[in-house]
Amino acid sequence: MELYNSVIKTARALYEGAPLRRWDYSEADAWNDTGESELVMLRDAAFELGGSGCPSANFTCVTSSGELVPKDEILLYGRDISELRGDVSFARLVFLQVDEVLGQDDEATFQAIRDMEFVKYHVFPEGYMVRISSESNREQVRLSKTAVERGCSFRRVGASYIRKYRNNPHVKRAQVVFITGHDAVEELAKIAKKVDGITKTLTHILEGLPTDCGSCTLKPICDEVEGMREMHFGMKNK
Repeated sequence: MELYNSVIKTARALYEGAPLRRWDYSEADAWNDTGESELVMLRDAAFELGGSGCPSANFTCVTSSGELVPKDEILLYGRDISELRGDVSFARLVFLQVDEVLGQDDEATFQAIRDMEFVKYHVFPEGYMVRISSESNREQVRLSKTAVERGCSFRRVGASYIRKYRNNPHVKRAQVVFITGHDAVEELAKIAKKVDGITKTLTHILEGLPTDCGSCTLKPICDEVEGMREMHFGMKNK
């Protein structure tokens, strides 16, 4: 599964020069999960990640490359939760190394990718209210004062996400990247649209729609993403 490899590399080039903190994943680090969405009222909030009109981005990419995702880990570019004093630009990116089974069956691959994307709707860190816009690929987080006081951190929230991703048998390794207060977030929001475009193109292909590239609105994606055109015409010949 290499469709997203170039996207991963492009995204990383935008922020990798910034100061970095890195933590290996430990399930014991995971922040308490409430099991359902928690309402954090504005009066109880310390601040919002991606709030007050600040840019925000969120996307998930899968790859079979162990070089791109060498181990389970959490990366932070920017200030941690305890260091923030107000609303700030925010991105949460997820890069997953998946097994080689994905890619052998296109329909199974697409469903597995969707299942992995939907994990973000099933992680509920305590005092960490997430609002996601599937249309704009924004992820806005409202942190409660209580959570901040109790030591909520990106290391612990990231561990909560990885714990959930690792429940999927196709996921071999997971890297969760948090970015705060970085100019790259605006560009990452554009990349999020491209990631969404790749997944939509997969849908287009698997629905068996015509291969008349001249009339297809998703042609730019096929032209740019290595392996997409081959997949499209491979499905036609089945």
